[in-house]
Amino acid sequence: MDALKKTPLNAEHRALGAKMVDFGGWDMPVQYTSILEEHEAVRTHAGLFDVSHMGEIWIEGPQALDLVQHLCSNDASRLALGQVQYSGLLTKEGTFVDDLLVHKVADDRYLLVVNAANEPKDHAWIVKEAKGFDAVVVNRSAETAQIAIQGPRALEILQPLVPDADLSAVKYYWFTYGTVLGERCLLARTGYTGEDGFEVYLSPGHGPVAWRKLLEAGRAAGLKPCGLGARDTLRLEACMALYGNDIDDTTTVLEADLAWILKLNKPEFNGKAALERQKAEGVKRKLVAFEVLDRGIARHGHDCYAGGEKVGHVTSGTQGPFVKKSIGMAYLPTALSAPGTPFEVDVRGKRLRAVVVPKPFYKRPRP
Repeated sequence: MDALKKTPLNAEHRALGAKMVDFGGWDMPVQYTSILEEHEAVRTHAGLFDVSHMGEIWIEGPQALDLVQHLCSNDASRLALGQVQYSGLLTKEGTFVDDLLVHKVADDRYLLVVNAANEPKDHAWIVKEAKGFDAVVVNRSAETAQIAIQGPRALEILQPLVPDADLSAVKYYWFTYGTVLGERCLLARTGYTGEDGFEVYLSPGHGPVAWRKLLEAGRAAGLKPCGLGARDTLRLEACMALYGNDIDDTTTVLEADLAWILKLNKPEFNGKAALERQKAEGVKRKLVAFEVLDRGIARHGHDCYAGGEKVGHVTSGTQGPFVKKSIGMAYLPTALSAPGTPFEVDVRGKRLRAVVVPKPFYKRPRP
């Protein structure tokens, strides 16, 4: 256990009796009470997540935008100050080094938030690719804690703790700055659950106080601390990709059904030529959403069959706690990717009937 990295909130999780696991080299809470209870809390009230293990890499300087554009699939030139964009950090082949969030803090300053297990690799990749650009890459991951409050009551719980910012005025995938319990913090209306909510970036030393105060402030509104288990089932119901499962350095943006974060009309960027070629030739496989029709749960790695032939594999699968269905995502041949297409999943030697369905499984009600 001593070899595992710990977030600034580690002692808080242990004091709450969380079940801890090794997650990409981090000692993280997988659950506090039960995944079902925590999942339900986020869908109906609110949940609090420690996401301090995520990586924060800043790009600053006269050519900061040029470097971000070179690295990423989406078009960061479209960002206004205070806006956030989901994007792909790409290889030359158009596959994923990682997926990430790009925040425009200033015309010459961008914050990239990357996945925890990928942070050292991503930082090294970005530094290598930055050669020739008049921009500085600064990894502030160790200097940053991050707490996510997610769910329909997240805004009403967080707002009283941020007296100098009107959080209701912050649109989805935008951010602002505000004082949280005496410290100036970046507050982004983003998340990985399919719900409304905020991700709060603060100093490591301030993390435990903010965590405790948020739990206290939200108790009456049904706020519960949540672990990685619920985070995974929530993101899957919302069909949000998980690096290492649904996307990696062998899957392209087009294969992952993420064409909406690919802007081929912008100038040169990593993977552009390969993706233009793939688009012209046609994608041979596609990441689809599916439901299992028979009794059983498809899991990551299970093989998919059609006409007696193996045609793909499940990348993510679970029993959706809120949608009350056995759900998953899988790479299937493009010819089998349309909603309504039947296939089978091999679950421990038994072929279960499944059907391709539209994404996502769950979409939060809009006011």
